[in-house]
Order: sequence, then C-alpha cells, then structure tokens
Amino acid sequence: MRGCATRLVRPARIEHVHTLAVTLIFAAWMEITASSPENARRYAEHAVTLSIEHGFPHWQGWGYLHQGWSLVALQQAEEGLALLKRGLSFLRATGSVAHTPLALVWLAGAYAKLAQPIEGLNYLAEAAQIIEMTDERCEQGELHRVRGDLPNTIGDGVTAEQSYHQALSAVRSQGARVFELRAATSLARFWCDQGKRTEARDLLALINC
Repeated sequence: MRGCATRLVRPARIEHVHTLAVTLIFAAWMEITASSPENARRYAEHAVTLSIEHGFPHWQGWGYLHQGWSLVALQQAEEGLALLKRGLSFLRATGSVAHTPLALVWLAGAYAKLAQPIEGLNYLAEAAQIIEMTDERCEQGELHRVRGDLPNTIGDGVTAEQSYHQALSAVRSQGARVFELRAATSLARFWCDQGKRTEARDLLALINC
C-alpha cells in the first residue's frame, strides 16, 4: 500500500492537479472506510499540501478533516479535534453543504473519545438537521453509532444500546456491509462490557456470514 501511495502522489503521473487533489481525498476516505488511519493520514497530508499550493480551499478543508479523523483513530484525540474543527471551518467558508454530516459525525466521534458527550451530541443534532433537509442519508448509520458512543462514555447504557440498534437498522436498510460490521462491532463491544459475551459473539458471527 505504501508503494501505491507513493505512485499516486507523484504529480507527474496526473497532469491535472485538481484531479490529483480530489483523488487523494477519495483515497483517504477509502482508507478510513477500511480503518487504516496511517494510510488515510498520508493521503490527506498530500491533499492539503497540493490544495494550499494551488488554492483549493474545499479540498484543503477535507484534507484537514481526514487528517483529524486519522489522529483521533490513532489515539491523538485533542490534535485530531483541532484539525477536524479547522476542516469544518474551511467547508463552511466555501458554502458547501454536501457531505457536511460526515464532518459533523467525525467531530462528534472525537468528543466521544474525549468523554465530552454534550459537545458531541450538539454536532450530531446539526448533522441530523442537514440530513433531513438534504435527504443525504449515507451517514445516518454512523450518526446513530456515534450517538451510542457518546452516552456510553458517561454510563448511559440504555441510550447507547438503543442507538447502536438504530445504527444497525439504518445500515442494513442501505445494504452497507462495511458499516454494518462497524455498527455491530460497537454493539458487540457494548454487550461484552455488560457481560453478554454470547450475544456479542453471535451478532458478529451473523455479520461475518
């Protein structure tokens, strides 16, 4: 993968610099989907560098967002949160609305890592409003999953479990197998913490079939 990343970011291989910046952002997103934060950060860093050099504020914002997610996943939540906020500010400045719920869900996830549920829930509320306004529902499953992570940090198991079930229902209705596994893993981890190891094992076995 590292060799592939090196080839991808050589400007000589893609003459259109804007296309290269977009490609790097989508490559970072694919690595995030595959839960590979180091590779995602590498792609995002190159996207930010190109965007600053050539004046692509929209992709610069998304580069910061992908970097931020990667740092949060690498247990550097404070640093990741700062980059996520910077990325969101770039998006807002461009007037972009498309995929903004994804950025807001990532921000909420950072607050979940920091055990600050109120701040995180505020971002999820905004994400939910945008989803209803635009009918852009691809992030609905992740929204519910993170909504489960947030109360779980303060011991509200009832709300957490309900949200994890809503996440599973949402992604199953979309046929999003990768995100179904992610939601199921969150619920299974929660059940393990509750001593329900058999239920957790059976859930993950069903997903892997």
